[in-house]
Amino acid sequence: MPLSFADATAAAIPLHMLDEHSVGDWISAQDTATQTWANACGFAGALGQILVCPGADGIALAAIGYGTEHARARGRFHLASAATKLPKGTYTLHHTLSTDTLEIEALGWLLAGYRFDRYKSQSKMQAELIAPEGIDTARVTAIANGEALSRNLINTPAADMGPPNLANAARDLAETFGAAITVTTGDALLIDDFPMIHAVGRASAQAPRLIDMKWGTKGPRLTLVGKGVCFDTGGLNLKPGASMGLMKKDMGGAAAVLGLAHMIMATEMPLQLRVLVPAVENSVSGNAFRPQDILTSRKGLTVEVNNTDAEGRLVLADALALADEEQPDLIISMATLTGAARVAVGPDIAPYFTDDPGLATALEAASHASADPVWRMPFHTPYEAMIEPGIADLDNAPKGGFAGCITAALFLRRFVTETQQYMHFDIYGWQPSDAPARPKGGIGQGTRALFAALPAALGL
Repeated sequence: MPLSFADATAAAIPLHMLDEHSVGDWISAQDTATQTWANACGFAGALGQILVCPGADGIALAAIGYGTEHARARGRFHLASAATKLPKGTYTLHHTLSTDTLEIEALGWLLAGYRFDRYKSQSKMQAELIAPEGIDTARVTAIANGEALSRNLINTPAADMGPPNLANAARDLAETFGAAITVTTGDALLIDDFPMIHAVGRASAQAPRLIDMKWGTKGPRLTLVGKGVCFDTGGLNLKPGASMGLMKKDMGGAAAVLGLAHMIMATEMPLQLRVLVPAVENSVSGNAFRPQDILTSRKGLTVEVNNTDAEGRLVLADALALADEEQPDLIISMATLTGAARVAVGPDIAPYFTDDPGLATALEAASHASADPVWRMPFHTPYEAMIEPGIADLDNAPKGGFAGCITAALFLRRFVTETQQYMHFDIYGWQPSDAPARPKGGIGQGTRALFAALPAALGL
């Protein structure tokens, strides 16, 4: 079911959002019965605390605690935290929030209603919210459903989300918004000069493919490239079982760009969008690519394979080379690429790379306003020598273990030579434990910040 706000109704329950500083004055302004009930319940406006006041015909009103600024800084989507505790009903929000904060909290309410129920029924959130006055309801709803798409794709196991299924999901998205889509599959990748996508995916029983979706005819040109490794065994450099356990999420970059594409198309952002997803499964078979193989990329650069488990940058490289040939105004790649990125910033922050300070400024501002944390990492050019093995132009897995997410980003940058603006995200794509509006499981990272930053980044 799409995430949406409730229809307006005269029977809506008033829901008051109160921080610890204002709760005393609010209680004093209520009738005697409400004052007595609030004090008896010990309602003090603590973050996430709820108050439900009974009336003659059910619930007369409710209140939620918004805590203190210090408490709120330790998390996000605080309205969502309280929303899951409220009894069944349709609520209308009373608040003193700024418009930007209100939109974040309203988005959090919608995201709190997300359930992944493909394989098991899940209890739905009982409380519904009427869209608060002052927010851009269509925009917030588009963001929520773009995020839900990303989550659904990541949460689906590889048995039902292999390369063909990922291509079908992209087709469904294209059909919804009237986009054009082509899919290059199997040996046709060799004919059309995508040799590294083919090499990584050829060992799987499900043929590798390149998904190419286009939408919009006017405005600046944006190309999104997402890593679509639907499952990663590590190839002949086989992962241990513990490391293979979450590899259904290795197509998190593809899920992210498709979710972002949903947001862009649903809001009819005035740009020309292209989405490229190399969709493969990195499997083990007699024809699997091997350590020390040297592959020739679409760009013409040769790559020595020093670890078959560093396959994501190989498939992205061919897709980035294609994107670069068109010289769009901006290329963005998103991938669950390196464990080094997780060590650097943990699972909650999306590290990104760009050489353009204007892009970084726009993204940082949008990140804060969107409650979507990102952190800039350096394209540190002196490390270029670390990805040059001597026998080939590039090394896909430099030895030594230093600066792993930076060397991976530098590898990708080698394939974007004609386009002026390039940005790369090394995301985790997984929420390790339940948090407000973010249940354990697949999650989009960086997409809301990007969506908010694109108007400034592209001069819309």
